[in-house]
Amino acid sequence: MSRPSFSNPAGASMSRVFATSHVEHQICVCMVGLPARGKTYIAEKVRRYLQWLSIPTKSFNVGNYRRKTTQPFPSADFFNPSNPDGEKLRQQAAQAAVDDMIDWFARDAGVVGVLDATNSTRARRKWIADTCAENEIKVLFVESVCDDEELIMHNITDVKVSSPDYVGQDAEQAALDFRERIRHYERAYEPLDADGSESHYSYVKMINVGGQVIIHAIDNFLESRIVYFLMNLHIKPRSIWLSRHGESQFNVEGKLGGDALLSDRGESYAAMLPELVDKSTGGLKDLTVWTSTLRRTIATARHLPFKKLTWKALDELDAGICDGLTYEEIEVRYPEEMKRDADKFNYRYRGGESYRDVVIRLEPVIMELERQENVLIVCHQAVLRCIYAYYHNIPQEDLPYINIPLHEVIKFTPKPYSTQEERIPSGIKAVSTHRPKPAATGK
Repeated sequence: MSRPSFSNPAGASMSRVFATSHVEHQICVCMVGLPARGKTYIAEKVRRYLQWLSIPTKSFNVGNYRRKTTQPFPSADFFNPSNPDGEKLRQQAAQAAVDDMIDWFARDAGVVGVLDATNSTRARRKWIADTCAENEIKVLFVESVCDDEELIMHNITDVKVSSPDYVGQDAEQAALDFRERIRHYERAYEPLDADGSESHYSYVKMINVGGQVIIHAIDNFLESRIVYFLMNLHIKPRSIWLSRHGESQFNVEGKLGGDALLSDRGESYAAMLPELVDKSTGGLKDLTVWTSTLRRTIATARHLPFKKLTWKALDELDAGICDGLTYEEIEVRYPEEMKRDADKFNYRYRGGESYRDVVIRLEPVIMELERQENVLIVCHQAVLRCIYAYYHNIPQEDLPYINIPLHEVIKFTPKPYSTQEERIPSGIKAVSTHRPKPAATGK
């Protein structure tokens, strides 16, 4: 491993060390369950969370493989267990997905592959388990069970709007077809380990996602980490709002970090924030506000009529010896720190932090965000970049350059296939603290 230096303080191979320091096995996270039970939502959450933590993870959605065949937009009859042609094509899609996953594990040194499909019969699960065992890959089955009709209907609505299977189709016809597809799957569905014949598998049963979790035969660190994350998930409809603090005196002066007070324009934004939030939430009353411990975020949120929680983990990236300086002053006093753009995600200020350090300390925040329903976070540019990257799956090399302007609210609404975003500008002017990614980073 390379030694830390000012231009590469974390060492060139830190990302691989961080990703694999507690990895003993390659793992296939195999989803199980009927359609409209939140499987793809859960699968994408797991993939995004692990990838955000630098654990090489990839999702293999069998539906995407099936859509590459001669049946890209099948009717419900394609999924009828009595339809031999449909069954053959579905098995071919599953085979292609598993083959690609195994190739990825071998070729790219993958750590976690997420196999996203119904995998609704004992025979299909045995085939997956045996194939993975032949390739020394552990399997963690994750079954999503849902008997909450309200949640199921919400998922059906989400799927008919966002699923590639129903692109360009009439919404009502899509919903009817999807319900018929579910009925076909129900006829053949065999719940995981219902008769005790699958007790030798490692598995998690998530009942009404977040209502009850059954854990069985988890035997390594990475599986336990995945399970802990799953225990914090729910699929209830919710949104998350993000806002930087109002413009601070340090922003106006071009200085990094500090614990400065708001500028006059920052005070104007703080006064307007309740109106912006009320407009975006539609008058929602059940909202929790999270701020950092620094004065500028607390001052920005002080007019909001909601419960407020203060998180040390939401404090701005620590600039170490550069705290309180402008970039021009840093270039004169500490010119070696200007090499940061060579690897901005991993570069750690002397006596301070890197973006990677911020991601690590934000993990409990992300866990709690997954547990909560409606949250407004008022904090800082670097911290919001890390949270934004989690929800939008932004690569690490691009994360430090995400543009999060002052005096703007960002609304996230998690969906099965993506995170919807809406930006609500205040119209109050502020300085720009965004520094675009250089054309050449020196890599």
